[in-house]
Amino acid sequence: MRASAWWRSAIFLSVTALVATACATGGNQQGGGGDGGNGVLDLGYVLPETGQLAFLGPPQIESVGLAISDINEAGGVLGEPIPEVVGSDEAGQVGVAVDSARRVLSSGVDAVIGAAASGMSLAIIDNITGSGVVQCSGSNTAATFSDYNDGGFYFRTAPSDNLQAPVLADVITGDGHQRVAIAARADDYGRGLMEATRTALEEQGAEVVVSETYDPEATNFDQVAQQVSGADPDAALVVAFEEGAQVLQAMVEAGAGPQDIGIYGTDGLRSAELADLVSPNDPGLISGMKGTAPTAENDDYSARLKEFAPELTEMQFAPQVYDCVTTIALAAEATGSDDPGAFVSQMNGVTRDGEKCTSFADCKALLDEGTDIDYDGVSGPLDFVEAGEPGTATFDVYTYDDNGELQTLETKQGSVD
Repeated sequence: MRASAWWRSAIFLSVTALVATACATGGNQQGGGGDGGNGVLDLGYVLPETGQLAFLGPPQIESVGLAISDINEAGGVLGEPIPEVVGSDEAGQVGVAVDSARRVLSSGVDAVIGAAASGMSLAIIDNITGSGVVQCSGSNTAATFSDYNDGGFYFRTAPSDNLQAPVLADVITGDGHQRVAIAARADDYGRGLMEATRTALEEQGAEVVVSETYDPEATNFDQVAQQVSGADPDAALVVAFEEGAQVLQAMVEAGAGPQDIGIYGTDGLRSAELADLVSPNDPGLISGMKGTAPTAENDDYSARLKEFAPELTEMQFAPQVYDCVTTIALAAEATGSDDPGAFVSQMNGVTRDGEKCTSFADCKALLDEGTDIDYDGVSGPLDFVEAGEPGTATFDVYTYDDNGELQTLETKQGSVD
């Protein structure tokens, strides 16, 4: 796995800039999505094939392929196989992602899988949902999407950071910490998770003594490290991605490292290589550091996907993407139409309040009998809420042992109140 693999699980840019870009290149062009319903479910994707997030592309793209293979083996959707998927690169660049979305939409798809990065999804969401086409991402976690004006056409199988924050706060206060400092990257992801976690900590009786953001493109993080140290906390939360190793180095030098106070992170700091990057000569320097992250893998699914695509080495967000495709297919079956304007009404419904089923084949059999279904996916129970996202999610609590090696301590459930 690349050194920054866990950190690059999302690239978050300014919402204002991204939305402006999207609107300038297409915006909300309301109208009939896809092909208007021709009896065949056509799918596309905008996922990273190149760029900084290229490592996330293969597991997500192959998961699209495996889901389609399973669906077609079970008889397809509406009695017809799903054709070869139309895909294009998000590349980690707004302009490329917008052009890719246009290209995929022009082929008449009924639904788009992606983008992988929340920032790239923010760049293309207006184009896709504004065209009346369903969009589903398996890896967008930014809280921004929960109340985004998408006309009801955007969905995600990855949990919102609003679900992670209370779990994270519970881990921190459960370890006995009451004075907490937060340092977060200055983007939508960092600010959003910082604010949500601060609220959760305060609700649990802790005092947040400092909450500061920093420029993730900076080359020196001494200032934020000194702010954390100067607040005299007994614990600190770092919301970071690839720059996290440098932030931790600065905190160690400021007397606020894992050997001094409790240090916590999120999914961006869950990396097997973190210890070597922070202190290659002393991997144990980060021993005791903890954090939370959405549960990354389903062992049974990972084995199936590796059999389907033996060359895969990364599995991050693969189960969630499989569930995007399966949910879309089941919604089309439930409404008897491949028109996104019709099956969008069942995207939430097929994930809750019915008889439980765990595969497209089993769920389709129930639908054929006129039974309401509750699809529990390979990424876990989805139980979509009104916003079109999981109402419950499982998070791993991780730590680094005395040798700086990553370990999972336990799992915790997060849910919408």
